[in-house]
Amino acid sequence: MSFGDYLYIVVAVLFSYMTFVIIRNNFLSKFDEQERRKDLIDEYADDYVSSDDEDEPKKD
Repeated sequence: MSFGDYLYIVVAVLFSYMTFVIIRNNFLSKFDEQERRKDLIDEYADDYVSSDDEDEPKKD
């Protein structure tokens, strides 16, 4: 194999790795620490149960 073939393989591997990292980081940036979608929090804020409410028993 020539030097060009090795270079092509290295470039293909680096391109695949960079693409994977970019897509993974883009996906992970859409969620907050509690694994909720950041773009839906404002719209459905009343539907979410905060961690403070989970510890306290419901009062009737």
